[in-house]
Amino acid sequence: MSGWQLVKGWIRSGLFFALLVAGTLVFGLLISLGWPLVSLERRRGWAADWSRYCRRLLAVSCDLRERVEGLENLPAPPYVIVSKHQSAWETLAFVSLFEPCVQVLKQSLTWIPVFGWALRATGQIAIDRSRGVAALHRLHEHGKHQLEQGVAVLIFPEGTRSAPGVAGKYHPGGISLALAAGASIVPVAHNAGSFWPRRSFLKKPGEIRVRIGTPIATEGLSRADRKALVARVEATIEAMTAELETSSG
Repeated sequence: MSGWQLVKGWIRSGLFFALLVAGTLVFGLLISLGWPLVSLERRRGWAADWSRYCRRLLAVSCDLRERVEGLENLPAPPYVIVSKHQSAWETLAFVSLFEPCVQVLKQSLTWIPVFGWALRATGQIAIDRSRGVAALHRLHEHGKHQLEQGVAVLIFPEGTRSAPGVAGKYHPGGISLALAAGASIVPVAHNAGSFWPRRSFLKKPGEIRVRIGTPIATEGLSRADRKALVARVEATIEAMTAELETSSG
């Protein structure tokens, strides 16, 4: 990357950040103030509008777009989306790509002024990972309720972002939820980390590719099948991710 390209990248990323903060304040306040006044469905619709705003903003300011493959693979609700986690991008974009859905996220995020208020107002599933079994029970209780309402549950099994080419440890919470609810598991891969790396302010122009895999049914499976199912989901997502990263390289 030349010196001018680097400078331009920083300018573009700075513009995106400024407008992201402004848009998040506007939508966050709208959602939070609407908590006692409008329906949960309407508040989630505003959250999806915020997500579309972020995606459009990335395309205009940073020339960073996305291409989604396999939308036809999405089954009828309920289902649990299990996704690779490389970047902040998927936490923004998936809100509208998989609408309606709720994310499983760290409880500490709900403490952020305005943004955290909006997370609570849209019924995201916030868990305290340090609580172990209690956190898993909360995931099951709230997750099953959302699935029963026809809302998809999105979980990042690695828990934290991993660099491209690196596979984090896959935790079984999302798979356990799908088994308990009898819901299909939708594996999702992407290469967002190649364009918006973790802990990076700078975004690279290009096209993020998202691949939605074939759903994995849990009907007829039991808790005893969990370990094998986690391994199957991990192998599926990592194989798809490797293909996308190879093509983006």
